[in-house]
Amino acid sequence: MERIDVKINPTQGSSYPILIGENLLDNPYEHIRKCTSANRFLIVTNDKVHSLYGNKLASDFSEFIILPDGEEYKSREILGTIIDKALKLKLERKDAIIAFGGGVIGDMAGFAAAIYQRGIDYIQLPTTLLAQVDSSVGGKVAVNHKLSKNVLGSFYQPKLVLADTNTLNTLDDRQFKTGLSEVLKYAFIEKSCKAEVDYHFFEFLETHRNEIFSKNHEILKKLIKICCLLKSSVVNKDEKEKGLRAILNFGHTYAHALEIVTDYRYFTHGEAVSIGMKIIFDLALNTGTISREYYNRSIKLLKDYNLVTDFNIKLDEELFYDAMKSDKKVSDGNINFVMPVSVKEVAMRNNIDKKHILSGI
Repeated sequence: MERIDVKINPTQGSSYPILIGENLLDNPYEHIRKCTSANRFLIVTNDKVHSLYGNKLASDFSEFIILPDGEEYKSREILGTIIDKALKLKLERKDAIIAFGGGVIGDMAGFAAAIYQRGIDYIQLPTTLLAQVDSSVGGKVAVNHKLSKNVLGSFYQPKLVLADTNTLNTLDDRQFKTGLSEVLKYAFIEKSCKAEVDYHFFEFLETHRNEIFSKNHEILKKLIKICCLLKSSVVNKDEKEKGLRAILNFGHTYAHALEIVTDYRYFTHGEAVSIGMKIIFDLALNTGTISREYYNRSIKLLKDYNLVTDFNIKLDEELFYDAMKSDKKVSDGNINFVMPVSVKEVAMRNNIDKKHILSGI
């Protein structure tokens, strides 16, 4: 088992461990009870995860709420059903919520925990690659609005992230590659994460593709660990996205707009991110921000992992641009982009004209 300690405001109790390994769900409460004094647990999950792994968390001190799965269900209405369940169970402040699923479940369960009785403990048990490498770490919790993604939310840290790599065995190809989009994001931003160690993650992904797709658990554990180390390096320095943490949105400005204009139904989040990264690499090349050599190497990595980089649907450019303008990263009316500037390094840019912004769609 690998352990990473996220060290956010240690004096305020915001630090927590990330545990990564096989068979961790065989005794989940052994790990959970070391991180919370909760007496009862509301487990938020979806039907697929419940059918596969629900028996591992079933107990006489826990209750399940089973939600529909999909980004289109990350809404105020579904959030309300979690709160309703907590009220019916008469959960108290000393109780806790467990997010048991992918990124959608984690975001909604975490937000429910953040606002229920002004905050109760919650635990992240991520079961998808995307959630294990990214969304379960860092305390961003939210729901979507039809006009803006994740616009209703908070920063609220879990007490524990427990990532059992065995759950990745049951992911279909589409969901596995959805997670790989966020994995590749870390390769493209590694130098800017200001980690204490150079993990050579880009090179790691270039040389371990076959083991990753065959779901070699030792390689997956290393991959997840590196992503979590990079993200925790950023979050430890900038919990609430006042500066550095914005780099984690690489590819996401286009991705979020794409999700909004397609009503969160056409692409998975990871597919939208990989499309967004391809567009931002094109933009960087066309504006002279990066070299042709680095561009070719980066696009090759996206293609080697068979990620979605193109879409064959007609978009209304004005609606798309309006969606981008509703993004949380807009400042003083300017859209802020996380732009690649050199090998594995990114920087914020907000001086890009509308014509160039829309050239990629």
